[in-house]
Amino acid sequence: MSIALTDQDRPELQKVIEEMVDSGFTGVTLRVHDERGEWVGSAGVRKLGESAKPPTDGHVRIGSNTKTFTATVVLQLVAEGKIGLDAPVADYLPEFGLDRRITVRMLLQHTSGVFNFTGEYYDDGTFAPGIPATTAGQGWVDNRFKTYLPEDLVRLALSKPARFEPGTDWSYANTNYVLARLLIEKVSGRSVAEEMQRLILGPLKLTGTVAPTTQSEISEPHAHAYYRYEDAGLQKTVDVTRQNPSWISSGGDMISTTQDLHTFISALVGGKLLPASLLAEMCTPHPKVGYGLGVFVQDTDCGGTVITHNGGMAGHAALMYSTPDGGRTLTASLNYVDDAALSLGEAFQKATQRLVKEVFCGGQAGSADGAEPAQ
Repeated sequence: MSIALTDQDRPELQKVIEEMVDSGFTGVTLRVHDERGEWVGSAGVRKLGESAKPPTDGHVRIGSNTKTFTATVVLQLVAEGKIGLDAPVADYLPEFGLDRRITVRMLLQHTSGVFNFTGEYYDDGTFAPGIPATTAGQGWVDNRFKTYLPEDLVRLALSKPARFEPGTDWSYANTNYVLARLLIEKVSGRSVAEEMQRLILGPLKLTGTVAPTTQSEISEPHAHAYYRYEDAGLQKTVDVTRQNPSWISSGGDMISTTQDLHTFISALVGGKLLPASLLAEMCTPHPKVGYGLGVFVQDTDCGGTVITHNGGMAGHAALMYSTPDGGRTLTASLNYVDDAALSLGEAFQKATQRLVKEVFCGGQAGSADGAEPAQ
């Protein structure tokens, strides 16, 4: 049984999250499991205009951490013999006319080359928009309760030029994970939420975790998420805690808690969800960016490795890190004021680097940064 420690026991951790709030985040909750036991702390506020701290057991939209859950389900179906990891996706989803060179592995590793339906950033600095995602300002706000069908998101992406030939490069695209969701549903005959419950949430008793698909509610307790945009020349800030997450689909729609994320990542890397051979495949990084199959594999400057995925979701964000043996984990939830310019992006990266340095390197220099936000 883990030992709950108070923030006075780990003042260095409390200091980091308070400095994160000072850098612009509304609130932060941090959970660390290591050889000293469990430490949980929070800083900032649960809601703008109030003084209460974020709840340490709060629900949060976890953004791209969803990808790790989705990839795990796909690999579990590979283990069950229902999916071939190197089979053409077109064999399972013929209705989209996919390039037959695109394999299931390429979806999970972001090497398919398909256009990112939430918008594509190119190396020359240009941006090709997709649906009105959080880069769209008021366009996203006005559409935040709209239901998007995953099939329509895929068709939109496939109507745009591919970024590169399948398997020849790496580029982060939410489209890969919407295709993975449709693949799960096709081969299992069940919804992604049902398969997630059967394969992960039920066995691990993750009672605070849901795949909401189109539901806009988030269970109490939770901190609030905000979005800032310009309307007729005026800056407006709206509470976007409630939203229909179908705009991001299985690229980032799930809700969880820091406790459930700890349980999940430690069970995953500890071999409780996948056979050893598939876990090894999952944690084998692409040489360009260190992305495996639904996880980043990153070296720290103090000589270790962390398995990680982070994600931002319109004013909510979650961090998830573990040593390869699951013996030390860092999970966190953040609430903040998001905007089209992703103004907190730099603070997000600096904060995650600082946390990794503190938790995995004992304060020594560490350089494991996070994944791109769900946007």
